[in-house]
Amino acid sequence: MKILEVLTYYRPHISGLTIYVERLSRALARMGNQVTVFTSQYESSLPGQEMQDGVHIIRVPVAFRVSKGVIMPRFGPMAWKMVRNADIVHLHLPQFDAPGVAFRGKLMGRPVVLTYHSDLRLPDGPFNRVAEQVVNVMNRLAGGLADAVVTYTYDFGSHSPFLSRYLDRKLYVIPPPVELVPVDDGRVQEFRSAHDLEGKRVIGISARIAAEKGIEVLLRALPFILEKHPDAHVLQANPATLGESAYQAMLEPLLKQYEANYHLLGPLFGADLSAFYRSLDCLVMCSLNNTETFGLVQVEAMMSGTPVVSSNLPGVRQPVTLTGMGEVTPVGDHIALADAIVRILDNQESYLRPSNIIAESFDPDATAAEYMDLFHNLLYGNAGGKTIEPDVYDNLRKMKELYEVAGTG
Repeated sequence: MKILEVLTYYRPHISGLTIYVERLSRALARMGNQVTVFTSQYESSLPGQEMQDGVHIIRVPVAFRVSKGVIMPRFGPMAWKMVRNADIVHLHLPQFDAPGVAFRGKLMGRPVVLTYHSDLRLPDGPFNRVAEQVVNVMNRLAGGLADAVVTYTYDFGSHSPFLSRYLDRKLYVIPPPVELVPVDDGRVQEFRSAHDLEGKRVIGISARIAAEKGIEVLLRALPFILEKHPDAHVLQANPATLGESAYQAMLEPLLKQYEANYHLLGPLFGADLSAFYRSLDCLVMCSLNNTETFGLVQVEAMMSGTPVVSSNLPGVRQPVTLTGMGEVTPVGDHIALADAIVRILDNQESYLRPSNIIAESFDPDATAAEYMDLFHNLLYGNAGGKTIEPDVYDNLRKMKELYEVAGTG
């Protein structure tokens, strides 16, 4: 099957969306499909075309930027050829160009699948508010043209103004793909030694420096954590961020104030990222709004044996809610966040769950198989029906219930 994946940013840009599409594309290619990623050449140094792990990547030159968006005059003409050569068109939103691609798919009789990764929230400013509304309109147009709409969880789908209109019609729940590079104990020890973690309780956050991530909530919680655990130390894996200079400036005084207990590591990849998760006593996801819909980093931490504290946002709360491997706290409440972190640090063993069950539930090959079922159904006219959650989520709930009955959680 010839599958066209369309999104604004792709690797090496780091975000949950780009990582999701990379993992899914590789898994679909391993199944023998011809997978093409159609995206922006957001940095001029990136090649216009290349093959990575069996995936053909085509990048369209960017004429200029509008906030976090990109303007690509050649995108439209190229899209005609890309859609014509595909069996399935798979769009990833938010994306300004999505309705144009979806319209081409409808004209050419190609099934169009849309995966909605998050709401769009740009930095403050009147221009960005207008830009948000424009993208939201484009998302709705694309949703109307799509044959199927995919979300990570029923929780987010039923609370999202965009997704809830497709309940019981064409909304499908497919677990996101999550994987980590295996590391041995020696590599973990090297990481801990390199960052002077011996004898410390280590709290992690894996997030871009971006306003929606709520990093200031963790910084404000830190003095209350230090009252109970003076040896606590925060490590943040933080990939580079576009268009967040004002937020970075706002954080600087807090980062300076707590520099003895809060360190920015920069982006981590591969074995270093796996060693990071295994070095933690707790991971925090303190996001503030629905630009977050799940949080792949939560599952990565759980696969590494690390409990999680997450915000009580639709979708974001689901990894903890499904597994019992952590705590859910009110959005933006730094006191509640500090209390939850302290509870985990005081009783970490009670939050642990079998990492193999969690890893199997979010295996990229399993995610790709779910998509392939949907693609086949669309191609052969068998799609449609009530939105239901996948079996793997029921399996995680059963695991949680068993541990609760046993009195270990």
